[in-house]
Amino acid sequence: MNENLLQITAKAADDKRAEDLVALNMQGISLVSDYFFICHGNSDKQVQAIAREIKEKAEEQGVSVRRMEGFDEARWILIDLGDVIAHVFHREERMYYNLERLWGDAPRVDLQISGI
Repeated sequence: MNENLLQITAKAADDKRAEDLVALNMQGISLVSDYFFICHGNSDKQVQAIAREIKEKAEEQGVSVRRMEGFDEARWILIDLGDVIAHVFHREERMYYNLERLWGDAPRVDLQISGI
């Protein structure tokens, strides 16, 4: 289910035109989650739309969202889906925090979505 949930998350983000979709395999690196999914949008409304779509698609698959933080500010929305944690950034925040570099020892996961 973990990898399937990751693909559902990526597809939901892609459907809302999220940019620079990255998935990191955190197994053996982080105790928090098996995968981190990272993407960004270019406006507050787009960032919120991406987060909302991820939440809705996960719930359609019977996955309950443990928590969602940062939705109102729309600068960095964290969506805790259990085995997958999605990080939906506003472009500037993503460049600032640079999670891909912070977790540089985590292998990237190939996302099975056309257009990525």
